[in-house]
Amino acid sequence: MNTIGHLINGKTVANDPRQQDVINPSTNEVIGRVSLASQATVEEAIAAAEAAYPAWRDLPPIKRARIMYRFKDLLEQNADKICEMITREHGKVLNDAMGELQRGIENVEYACGVPELLKGEHSKNVGPAIDSWSEFQPLGVVAGITPFNFPAMVPLWMWPMAVACGNAFILKPSERDPSSALYIAELGIEAGIPAGILNVVNGDKEAVDTLLTDKRVQAVSFVGSTPIAEYVYTTGNANGKRVQAFGGAKNHAIIMPDADLDNAVSALMGAAYGSCGERCMAISVAVAVGDDTAEALIEKLKERIAALKIGDGMDNSNDMGPVVTRQQLEKIEGYIAKGIEEGAELVVDGRGLKVPGFEDGNYLGACLFDKVKEGMVIHAEEIFGPVLCVMRVDSMQEAMEIIDAHEYGNGTCLFTRDGEAARYFSDNIKVGMVGINVPLPVPVAFHSFGGWKRSLFGDLHAYGPDAVRFYTKRKTVTQRWPASGVREGAQFNFPSNG
Repeated sequence: MNTIGHLINGKTVANDPRQQDVINPSTNEVIGRVSLASQATVEEAIAAAEAAYPAWRDLPPIKRARIMYRFKDLLEQNADKICEMITREHGKVLNDAMGELQRGIENVEYACGVPELLKGEHSKNVGPAIDSWSEFQPLGVVAGITPFNFPAMVPLWMWPMAVACGNAFILKPSERDPSSALYIAELGIEAGIPAGILNVVNGDKEAVDTLLTDKRVQAVSFVGSTPIAEYVYTTGNANGKRVQAFGGAKNHAIIMPDADLDNAVSALMGAAYGSCGERCMAISVAVAVGDDTAEALIEKLKERIAALKIGDGMDNSNDMGPVVTRQQLEKIEGYIAKGIEEGAELVVDGRGLKVPGFEDGNYLGACLFDKVKEGMVIHAEEIFGPVLCVMRVDSMQEAMEIIDAHEYGNGTCLFTRDGEAARYFSDNIKVGMVGINVPLPVPVAFHSFGGWKRSLFGDLHAYGPDAVRFYTKRKTVTQRWPASGVREGAQFNFPSNG
């Protein structure tokens, strides 16, 4: 049985007695065992990072950037292998895994520009013979805790920019699908990242708590569910760390009567059911403006759902693979039962799906609810599965009030042909990422990703320009060289240029 260990100080180690099964969700077979790091193992990684940090910090940014260029090449050369790891452990279809990896590579490309990003600012003669400049200095040892649903992309949101900025990094990936994150880190070492600068510790709450409480760790980035995000944020802050913690989502799409309905349905199919809905940016609620819009939307969705092909993720002809674990499958089915109990109309029921040859897999067909109301659990909570809820309203304003009232504010979108409506929506909706006729408004790598309300704890968003700010601290230097031989008396008034 393959044992998945840790990467500490440039070496793979797997000496922890606690281990956990790694499951292929298409078959529910055990395909490996992952070591769960003890506090001592995590502290070993922190010590290695702390020892390696000074030399890496002092390396010119252009040299760190060249390593990132080599790392990008290695990712592209090994893309098929990485995607197979993702699919084998997570279940998403290979094409989807490749899309995830490509979005991660784009963040590496952005990190390659770190010499430009770290330039800071300079002002000459801010006062008589006085110059002032600011620079961005690394924090030291920093950490990232990443989720199961994007085992390659989310780590690439974090550590490439962190190490390019001069930090040492410790990654704690999801123990459900750890292989791709570990392999990608090994490629980083192969590209030239020194031993100790990039470490991976697989584990559970013990590893997380060690990273959150050890005083040598200066900052933590987290992506996961809101309850854990809040815990990470609170615990990290209480221990003097800079923290960004990305939580849950309930993303709504408003469908206006004037929308191109065929395009809207195509967009909703991918946004609601792609990757089995296991995306924080998945559209899980479609808010139809007007009963006629709702009826037409439901009919077109039913037709498209019936044509979905569901099966093993290794087969690219499939549209959907399995849910990540049996426990997650049962949780989603519990939400479906609750929706029926609360009075929503289950138009399409995907439960009980058996895929020939993969009868023991965690398969769930696409599900569609109509007549969902505020206050229902299936609207209030994040399901994280292939369940799309349709709500009916009389106006765009009513739809926006529903979205604004929700505790999550991660992503949203509007389908319309009306430019005035689109402008009003994007200006006024209380959500962090907005799409107009774009169902998954995930920012590109040179912008930053983040929601509002209980979707994000912290002030800075992920990747892009905010990542540079998160992984560095600004230092401002004001310098004066008086003319030779000049002797000046003491000044007791506060200095100014007035």
